Amino acid sequence: MYNNTPETFPMAPSPGQTSPTPRPETLLKDPGAPPRDAASVVLLRDGPTGLEVFLVQRHGASDVLGGAHVFPGGKVDDTDALLAPTQYLDQPVAPLQAQLAEPDLGAGAAASLFVAAIREAWEECGVLFAEAHAGAEEAPTQAPDSDFAHMLAQRGLRLQTRHLAPWSRWITPLLSPTMSRRFDTRFFLAALPQGQEAIHDNHEAVASIWLTPRAALLQYQARQIELVPPQIMSLLHLMQYEDVAQAMGAARRQPPPVILPEGFDEGDTRVLCYPGDPHHPVRQRALPGPTRLEYRHKRFQPPGGFEALLGL
Repeated sequence: MYNNTPETFPMAPSPGQTSPTPRPETLLKDPGAPPRDAASVVLLRDGPTGLEVFLVQRHGASDVLGGAHVFPGGKVDDTDALLAPTQYLDQPVAPLQAQLAEPDLGAGAAASLFVAAIREAWEECGVLFAEAHAGAEEAPTQAPDSDFAHMLAQRGLRLQTRHLAPWSRWITPLLSPTMSRRFDTRFFLAALPQGQEAIHDNHEAVASIWLTPRAALLQYQARQIELVPPQIMSLLHLMQYEDVAQAMGAARRQPPPVILPEGFDEGDTRVLCYPGDPHHPVRQRALPGPTRLEYRHKRFQPPGGFEALLGL
């Protein structure tokens, strides 16, 4: 993800200014290292004009997408796997493993991804997917030593994994246009729980906003906010849904697509392509909308720009 170096994302902009998009290619800090497991929550709600998504702006000094507007999320911690025992989850780990549709992923690792997604939502925007449970105060065999685990135990809560729908899996390519580290990130859709509000933490994130997918892309096009390719493609994907129920239903009906972007040069233009594109080794389309993004005028955009896709 972004680190605060000259060839990637600079510090967060001053009020009224936006950060320039990073150069279209970033050197990995450790090219031989396997991608780090991560989880991201795409928070949704029904707004006055349709489906809305919650975006947070990372602090400019962050080495994780500094300055960009992203979905809340982060790396899987070692303590996440320790919250898999029954008293901390609302369902057994086997269904969680099945929902991710990753045959080589162990049940404990699958559960830790759900836990990480819920933890990140709590830490980054104060949204808690949890419910009261009499057995939650019982200490597991190996007690997790984390603020999140202690909070759950003190309040007698267990995590509501049923509220999360695995949606997509993005793996950072070896030559990334935006990241200096590789991540294997599972994106989950989740409706904002009734009675709760999402707000940035003023630590890792310095601002936040609810927008329709179309409005978010319009603001990116107008250079009012910064987005990176996974967010751009995800917002284009979300544009097809009218409300939260429709988006959640679609996510639950199909296994999450695996997306490993491929980069290549077309003349003077850097291109990122996705499954289904003629230049991508996976021929089956994984996402609706365009199968590639081009880096033009310091912006990632579909061939021909956003105009046709956004109805401009």
